Amino acid sequence: MNWELPIGAQLRENGVRFRVWAEDAQRVDVAVLGAENKEQSAHELTRDGEGYFEGFVEGIGAGTRYMYRLNGDTLRPDPASRYQPEGVHGPSEVVDPSFQWSHASSWRGMPLEELVIYEVHIGTATPEGTFEAFVEKLPYLKSLGVNTIEIMPVADFPGERNWGYDGVDLFAPANAYGGPEGLKRLVNAAHPQGIAVLQDVVYNHLGPDGNYMRDFSRAYFTDAHKTPWGDALNYANPHVREFFLSNAVYWAQEYNVDGLRLDATHSILDDSDPHILKEIPARVRQTLPQGRHFIVTAEDERNDVWLITPSEEGGAGIDAVWADDFHHEVRSALAGDNEGYYIDYMGNAADIAATLNQGWFYKGQKSQFSGHRRGTDASHVDPPHFVYCIQNHDQVGNRPLGDRLTESIGLDAYRAASALLLLSPYTPLLFQGQEWAAGTPFLYFTHHNPELGKLVTEGRRSEFASFKGFHGEEVPDPQAMSTFMASKLNWHEVEEGAHGQTLVLYRELLRLRATLPAFKGRRRANFRSSQVGTNGIAMRYLTPTGSDDLLVIVNLRGDFDLELARNEIGSPPEGCRWQAVLSTEESRFGGSQALEEVESGRVRAKGPIAVAFQAVRLW
Repeated sequence: MNWELPIGAQLRENGVRFRVWAEDAQRVDVAVLGAENKEQSAHELTRDGEGYFEGFVEGIGAGTRYMYRLNGDTLRPDPASRYQPEGVHGPSEVVDPSFQWSHASSWRGMPLEELVIYEVHIGTATPEGTFEAFVEKLPYLKSLGVNTIEIMPVADFPGERNWGYDGVDLFAPANAYGGPEGLKRLVNAAHPQGIAVLQDVVYNHLGPDGNYMRDFSRAYFTDAHKTPWGDALNYANPHVREFFLSNAVYWAQEYNVDGLRLDATHSILDDSDPHILKEIPARVRQTLPQGRHFIVTAEDERNDVWLITPSEEGGAGIDAVWADDFHHEVRSALAGDNEGYYIDYMGNAADIAATLNQGWFYKGQKSQFSGHRRGTDASHVDPPHFVYCIQNHDQVGNRPLGDRLTESIGLDAYRAASALLLLSPYTPLLFQGQEWAAGTPFLYFTHHNPELGKLVTEGRRSEFASFKGFHGEEVPDPQAMSTFMASKLNWHEVEEGAHGQTLVLYRELLRLRATLPAFKGRRRANFRSSQVGTNGIAMRYLTPTGSDDLLVIVNLRGDFDLELARNEIGSPPEGCRWQAVLSTEESRFGGSQALEEVESGRVRAKGPIAVAFQAVRLW
């Protein structure tokens, strides 16, 4: 590995080099700690002209615990610590970054066009809640048809449980999950299974507890921009910028991950040229060998096509963006949600079809929720550049009771929505347990100190106090261990009854997605969607010969009777007829229908259904 982290603690043959940016300090010493964290020695670091302090300590190595002493007084953990064995307030530990990767020479990552993403929270995905425990689930994911896991943030956070968005030690995988070695072993186990790993990172704010950056330099933050969490990170400062760019490269180089998911990029505020969002993917890719796929996705509420415009065309060069309009339209259609931001979504078949044709629904219209225009036209961008879901950690966990979509709609509607997602041309994201209609919630949970924890609990409950038919005090306490434990997946459900039947459906949908020729060329020009009937949506894939065309009909609710040939989008290619390859109401999926009962030219139903047809030659 040629790249080396320019800050933090770096192993040398006979000692450790330390380097930290602390421009507000007059003096920085590295305190080497021994048993019970008693100080064994202190070593003054040398300051350069830009506020970096650097020095070499002989005779120590991996496993050594240390802290920085600022101005001869205040002890603080390393902002670039690779490991915090005693939590975010304790000493940092020197880590040997080397690792014996089993497939380093042959693994090239996963192309964007092939991604099927499974979002996972390590702490709740297994009873043990560790990286090592999740290794055992990789064969299951491979058999499901998933080829990419997206790990919610692992940067160490205060306490033993957290969603991860309160991280403060951005280079230190959480000790609660198994630390650096655990994460490396998970990535190393995923690649031989053909599974890529995306790491969710937070570059828009730091958590409120254990964030000591201001003790090193007040310039880490700026009051020139405000975010929902307070002062923005100061990306106009070159040293702050380098800190976060180094973090992005770090995950690719030292953990061999295959991409990053950038959290809430609409709150990454930067007046520099180039914008930090443009520099992140460019910087990481500069350090990787030719042919190595590295995918960067962004969560962004603005519907801004600039994010997914190639850098050579003036865009950020980010590969894909979370396009939540699809989720909101489907949720509104099936569950009737109309509070908060759902006020902007009608959830009718015409709007869902428009969303499918455009990538997102809002492309400049005025938002009733925000009061201003939202979005840009992205209808020229190919579908893989948009990440679609019907559930994710936010859309489940930010509900008062953390309830999943299946708590609000019937399984027939859930099956139809699942087919709409997985048979669409967009990059699909599944949230852990979605594939078997998991009965466990995913709640908001924290483990802050008592004073801060009380404020979090009160704030969470007041947030939902005004919701119709709901009382804020009913919100589970984020600080309670029971809230965290209730959010853990129940793997015993997997093969049981309706859960098992739903899993069969997901496996079949993902098998079709992986094998049908129509999915190999998911370009905007080869796909179109339209409303059919009152509550129906048609998705049509066009192929060069026509004989591999695919037609998906989804009815969201109510009676449905559609003769395909009477609709332009449903007319079979010349010399072909339609053959049903899947109906979500087949008995094997929990419905009451055999596939043989589906007519080749007609779809009839008394409720939600999705049927996929493939063109076959008449002669």
